[in-house]
Amino acid sequence: MNGALTRYRVMAYLTGVLLLVLVVVAMPLKYIWHQNTLVAIVGPAHGFLYMVYLVTAFDLAVRAKWRFFRTLGVLLAGTIPVLSFVVERKTRVWIHQRPATPAPTAPTEPVSQGLANS
Repeated sequence: MNGALTRYRVMAYLTGVLLLVLVVVAMPLKYIWHQNTLVAIVGPAHGFLYMVYLVTAFDLAVRAKWRFFRTLGVLLAGTIPVLSFVVERKTRVWIHQRPATPAPTAPTEPVSQGLANS
């Protein structure tokens, strides 16, 4: 589970940072100063990394056995600036608060009382 959480966290930060760069820097450059270069670079990079984010988030959701709406919320968090950082933090808390599943125990055989009384 820790590997899936780490992969998800890395992708959440990368997706979030690229989305912030796209919205805060690249889009104003494009629409105010008519400089399309940064949008042409950051836009496709964010789109590709968002697809990787979806795969890693879905993998984590399956391993953690989340319900549909929690999974959907985490998957959509990469589309709203800053939300991926907030949801990443909540996800870390959700994973660490999960109850530990008890280790399977071997079935015990009943002790025969007949031999002890002889």
